[in-house]
Amino acid sequence: MSRKPLLADGETSRTACAPTLVRTGVDEKTGEVLTQAVLAERIGWCSDLVAGMVSVVLAERWNSRDVKVHASGVDEVGRNLPSNTWMALRRLGWSAAPPEGVKVNDRIVRMAQEQAGRALRSAKWRADLTAGVLATWPIDPGKRTPREWDAVREAVPGGKYLPSSIIKARTRQVVTYLKANGPLPVDVFELEGAPKVARLLLLAACDGQQATIERSETDTGQALLRLQLPTRPDPQAYRDWTWVACPIALPPTVPASAVLHLPTLRLAGDTVRADLAYTHAVPKAHRTGHTVALGVDWGLNTLLSAGAVQLNGEGRITALGAGAQFRAAGVLAKQHRLRRLPERLHTKADHYERLIAGHDDHQRAPKLDVLRSEIQHVSNRRSNLNDALAWAAARWTVDQAIAARATVIYVEDLRSMEAGGMGRTLNTRLSQQVRGQIADRMRHLATEQGITVVTVPARNTSKLCPHCLTPLRHRKAPDQPTIPGWKWAVCPNQDCGWQGDRDHGAWRRIAARGLAHQATTVSDRASGHMAIRTVLDNLEANAVLTPTPKTSRKDRTKTGPTRRRSPRPAPRRRRAPSPARPHGRAGQRPEGHAHTDRTRLPRAAHRHQGVNTISTPTTGHQPRGAALGAGFHLHAHASPPRWETIPETQSNPGSHS
Repeated sequence: MSRKPLLADGETSRTACAPTLVRTGVDEKTGEVLTQAVLAERIGWCSDLVAGMVSVVLAERWNSRDVKVHASGVDEVGRNLPSNTWMALRRLGWSAAPPEGVKVNDRIVRMAQEQAGRALRSAKWRADLTAGVLATWPIDPGKRTPREWDAVREAVPGGKYLPSSIIKARTRQVVTYLKANGPLPVDVFELEGAPKVARLLLLAACDGQQATIERSETDTGQALLRLQLPTRPDPQAYRDWTWVACPIALPPTVPASAVLHLPTLRLAGDTVRADLAYTHAVPKAHRTGHTVALGVDWGLNTLLSAGAVQLNGEGRITALGAGAQFRAAGVLAKQHRLRRLPERLHTKADHYERLIAGHDDHQRAPKLDVLRSEIQHVSNRRSNLNDALAWAAARWTVDQAIAARATVIYVEDLRSMEAGGMGRTLNTRLSQQVRGQIADRMRHLATEQGITVVTVPARNTSKLCPHCLTPLRHRKAPDQPTIPGWKWAVCPNQDCGWQGDRDHGAWRRIAARGLAHQATTVSDRASGHMAIRTVLDNLEANAVLTPTPKTSRKDRTKTGPTRRRSPRPAPRRRRAPSPARPHGRAGQRPEGHAHTDRTRLPRAAHRHQGVNTISTPTTGHQPRGAALGAGFHLHAHASPPRWETIPETQSNPGSHS
């Protein structure tokens, strides 16, 4: 069976991952149906064997020399290492073996070497980053000078475009170690211990002798996973390993024509989760040549603001519509509440730990276990909420691009943003946004439609006018143009005069900057993400929007004689003044609420109520606020009669308005 999908013109292959569950299995040797708990137990035995071998390899090779050798890509004699990590470890002679007396096949050892090699390979980047930070340690770790920033970026590989937040986080980690131990650490391996080993099975490192997966021929939404699992925690011989067939329901996001790959199995309690990789054909995404783009701006309560712009043949950029906003204030407020709850639980758990002082038989030990389980439960709720919010925001953004027929989405890069100066609560809310997850989901969904996602620098996107690049004046609201604020932006340039929502001006600037700089788009070699890293002055001068002329929606050109309208028999009451008050009971009812048969106005229903307030009925339904004598609405008032102030005038019988 081919492991590559068939591609047509204008298509490329794409490998993605879909989460699913493994709920049951059948032991092919005995025919026994395995429940979810039994299946999770047998997979747990296998993952424990793998995790034990991984721990031994990491303990032996967790040092700068071995990590550097593994990351160099060549062995001791200068030959290139294989691309598969488990094969590279075998070329280097870094073997893994099960405990004495336990029998496993070679594919189980492969999974252990693959997992250990991935952990060692990922440590190389952290080692280089930590070495650069330690080599250029600043005088004040809390605030580097511009010269110190240039020095640390020069010392870190790829540090020129590295977000400053990553360097600051590593600096804070070193400061914490410095306070606890005294001198600076030598490298990251002294700063960090060997990583914890997760209980998982990387079936991708195996072949058909350990695991296979096939899609059902009758139902494309089903697949069958077959793998060998132990029948006991310490298998003594190969007879203690049996084949287990596990039916898997494929998620609806997996296309019917996709090629399935062996998944990664993870344990979550008594649940077996499978990260199923698949490869399918998608339209090619282009780096340049875009004419319609969608600009996306990040916000706080208004999480996303987006709109489309178009680049015409003359080089002018115009906006397509007024844009839209993705508001998630309620979800973000719930996220903020869930963040504060585990903080209080952690405080309480720390207090219990101090009281228990390591005594397991303490009377508060059960309460501590309950607190820890509740902390984990709240953390899971936060993760699920963030995941749902990220998918919803990404789906909304891609739908906006599809509706506008945009071929590229430009998103501002806020990886280096650190909130400050706005209070502890707001700073935390800004720093804990799910922007990274939204951007990843956005790339995932946009790739399926052949839409490119490019990050652009966020500098001055909200500061300058999108039409003339003049610094904007930010006001509190459009009806308060003299009160300084944040939300409403006004251009002081008299020739421009643009004003609008701050976020709407930002997405215009982001989209225009992306179209003007699309020739400078680069692709990251490691992740494949596209980005515009620098802003050039000569291209930024063209990143302005040309206002579209306002045209009337209805043609009012006169094509014939004016239609004759019949005069009204009486003028409209709201337009024409009322006649003078008659002297008797007969006559037209005057305007206002006063009764014609009363010689004086009714008394107010409350001592603080004016004579022009609508009275409250004494029987039947009394709405809220009616107890004060204010009628249905608490502050409902009628206009006072103006019988003496309105002169006698003749109304125009031809008035129609």
